[in-house]
Amino acid sequence: MPRGCCTFRQTDITRAIKGVRAAGVEVQQVEIAADGRIILVTGKSVPVDALDRELAEFEVRHDPG
Repeated sequence: MPRGCCTFRQTDITRAIKGVRAAGVEVQQVEIAADGRIILVTGKSVPVDALDRELAEFEVRHDPG
């Protein structure tokens, strides 16, 4: 049974991940759908500097939920 045409390339995935990281968001998981869609599951934002990191730690300590 033939596999069929591949609808994505490694470079497509690399570009998508680099774009998400450049936006300061952490990539948790990459999924490839049967139709070739690349789905990036993201996590929390990555702090950019010391003040952002301190704010993120504060929010974790004082999270009401």
